[in-house]
Amino acid sequence: MPDGADPMRRRIGDVAAATGLTVRTLRYYEQIGLLNPAERTDAGHRLYGPRDLERLYRIVFLRQLGLPLDSIRASLGDSTGELRSTLRDHLSVVETRIATENRLRSRLTRLVDAIDSTEVATGDLLDLMEDMTMLDTTLDRRIAILVYDDIDGAFDHLSRVFGFGPGEISRDGDGNAVHAEIEAGDGVIWMHPERPEYDLSTPKRLDGASATMAIMVGDVDSHHRHAVAEGATIRYAPVDQPYGYREYSAIDPAGHLWSFMKPLT
Repeated sequence: MPDGADPMRRRIGDVAAATGLTVRTLRYYEQIGLLNPAERTDAGHRLYGPRDLERLYRIVFLRQLGLPLDSIRASLGDSTGELRSTLRDHLSVVETRIATENRLRSRLTRLVDAIDSTEVATGDLLDLMEDMTMLDTTLDRRIAILVYDDIDGAFDHLSRVFGFGPGEISRDGDGNAVHAEIEAGDGVIWMHPERPEYDLSTPKRLDGASATMAIMVGDVDSHHRHAVAEGATIRYAPVDQPYGYREYSAIDPAGHLWSFMKPLT
């Protein structure tokens, strides 16, 4: 197919720009078999057709609901699935949010109108906070920020040893890594350089960590075997904990403590 011959097909850069996803993320989705573009140009560029974009929409929506990529792949199977069903689910989520916002608006209007003539009841404030909390559950996502003295090395370690990804590294004009981010399940981790002026140092430099990162995985033992094979520094091997999880722990090169776990069934 000649490049750009079909206006119904979009290149990867166009899809990334339109959706807010990165090109790296779209390539990663293809790598794990989640989204394979239908065609390629004569020059080998990926082309996404209408069915591909329908599938990507479902992926993005399910990610917003908090589903990990493995669960999304299992949910979608090998086909594009029913777009109508996903649209209805999405509509339901939006309508629920609108209904909550309208209810919150009505409560606020009534309380503002009445506050000069009567004392606001405790029950009214509790109802108000309940609606506010319901809306807070739609926050986009969490971001964990860890400090590293070697961002390039940390990026390689987290990708290769722990299987995180996709991700990207930002560099300054001299080519030095100044920021990196990498996906870990349904969250994202940012890597920040050491900054003494902000008291930002690695656990290794401080000779101890005050926090740990806990990551849920599908199979703790196989994840542990992979980490060991890639040279991870293991703090303790997989063990069933009394608080209901099987987990193992590892230290990364900067001294950050990681726990990889799964609920016991």
